[in-house]
Amino acid sequence: MPLDPSRFHTVNVSDTCAVWNVMSSTTLYRAAVLKGCTFCFTRFVAYECFEKPRGVLASEDAELQRRLRAAIETGQFKTYHIDIEDLQDVAALQGGRRISKGELSSIVFAKRVGQAFLTDDQKARHLAEVVLDVARVQSTPHLFGWLCYQGALTDSDKATVINEHESMRRPLAPYFEEMYLRALELRLAHPDREPA
Repeated sequence: MPLDPSRFHTVNVSDTCAVWNVMSSTTLYRAAVLKGCTFCFTRFVAYECFEKPRGVLASEDAELQRRLRAAIETGQFKTYHIDIEDLQDVAALQGGRRISKGELSSIVFAKRVGQAFLTDDQKARHLAEVVLDVARVQSTPHLFGWLCYQGALTDSDKATVINEHESMRRPLAPYFEEMYLRALELRLAHPDREPA
């Protein structure tokens, strides 16, 4: 089912890839916050973002970590604890899908608190669609499309968001383009519909 950029849940439990993709564009993130979006993540995701051993820390990764720390300090990203036992129900549904503890914990926490799950990982998305209501599984391109549909991002902002995103070596530019076009189509098809 294609994502509908005219609708978006503004309270999101984000997995690691979604955190980085939202943080990759200051223009996208600022517009999301101004439209009332809030983001949170589990302690497992915080571990993946800040503590998980990795090779050499690229300058783009260091910048994304700096932006995320600033967002945490201002309360725009909150961290929540979830017990490893809580993961067992969803892990049982995992089947052959190999997803991280961060993704699993985010799905479990979104289910527990009744909020949307924000992911850009296809395996995590498919599992979340089994565990959660499909309408509560969202992506960063979906957020981008919704902000365009709402008029919170303009035509000129589109290029800025994509350039900022690509400068952080993130992979979603084609999906941003696709959601932008879908948002325009919806606005043209329903010119009298007021954005929510």
